Amino acid sequence: MTDFHQNGVITNFHNLVKRPTESLETALRGFSRKHKMGLILPSLFSELEGPALKNIITQLASVDWLEEVVIGLDNASREQFLYAREFFSQLPQHHRILWNDGPRLKALDAELEKEGLAPGAMGKGRNVWFCTGYTLASDKTQCVALHDCDILTWDKGMLARLFYPVANPSFDYVFSKGFYARVANNKLNGRVGRLLVGPLLRSLRMIYGNSDYLEYLSSFRYPLSGEFAMRTQVLKGIKIPGDWGLEIGVLSEIYRNYATRQTCQVEIADNYDHKHQNLTGEDGSGGLRRMCNDIVQSLLRKLATQGAQVTGDSFRVLKATYYRNALDVIEMYRHDAVMNGLSFDLHNEEAAVEMFTQVILEAGQAFVERPNDKPFIPSWSRVQSAFPDLLPRLYDAVEQDNKGEV
Repeated sequence: MTDFHQNGVITNFHNLVKRPTESLETALRGFSRKHKMGLILPSLFSELEGPALKNIITQLASVDWLEEVVIGLDNASREQFLYAREFFSQLPQHHRILWNDGPRLKALDAELEKEGLAPGAMGKGRNVWFCTGYTLASDKTQCVALHDCDILTWDKGMLARLFYPVANPSFDYVFSKGFYARVANNKLNGRVGRLLVGPLLRSLRMIYGNSDYLEYLSSFRYPLSGEFAMRTQVLKGIKIPGDWGLEIGVLSEIYRNYATRQTCQVEIADNYDHKHQNLTGEDGSGGLRRMCNDIVQSLLRKLATQGAQVTGDSFRVLKATYYRNALDVIEMYRHDAVMNGLSFDLHNEEAAVEMFTQVILEAGQAFVERPNDKPFIPSWSRVQSAFPDLLPRLYDAVEQDNKGEV
């Protein structure tokens, strides 16, 4: 049984009584008469070959209250794109695939590049950005959700719960964020959320002082979750980060543009599992290390815009403060795991914290050396100002890819 506390600055939607998915879907069918709903799925082609996405698509085929599905496809050749068209053809909803490696979308990207408005390197942020553009151009929905394509434990009840707060016409929420426990294979997962972000937010408050922004972020049970829903109008004004700071960046943009009373988080699952990354890549810089560096820099940039004195000297203090807080948190998680009969590898947990500690220093140094970095992709409002006809042309390019010869 979940808790029922409302002890942050955003609303918590708990799973108090395990309301059946069928009951939620009945309500959503009614909501859809006023607020039509769409889903964005950013995907690598490789995920079409795994078990997670096959299950997601099979279940989505029975979601009759969903109006549109927009799939962003990365790392796909022409033959793989044609395979993807067949793969997703079982969806009864209006659905379109954005072939991000195709000549039509690359041509639009080249136009944006000339004006300094291109979304940058390939990656999830770029993928999501183009999908949000198509969603705006399609203009079929009033609410849109996003989640990853590698969720092994996905079921349609997760989507129903995620949508409910923003789709309910009697509610005033514009953004909902999913949260859940990360437990699989008899152990705790979610190292970046547990061992980096949580202790880091506490440490930032100790070093740079409390702020409404840090209190807002600290209110989220799982700020790194990739599952969120929003009113479609929100997509026009937010700047989506192009790096691994996507989730923190989106939360920061929602904080900047909307009142906290319009933001909520929703318990969407008892448990959740997806693919896991190694601490580092083969060269020692990829994996979770790169992700964490981007997340830390995203937080530092936001604090700097709010007037915090983010200096080289403060990073060394932050590093030491984080390390002590993180070790304390490890002990809390160890006791929690023991009480629940879970395995707990103390060595690996402390090794992760030691790596995260070094990443904080590296991210701080990178921030000082490159203070003018612009990791955010321009908002669609700005792009439309520079290219008034770009969204219709994006729509036409996607239509041609999905219906014609490629």
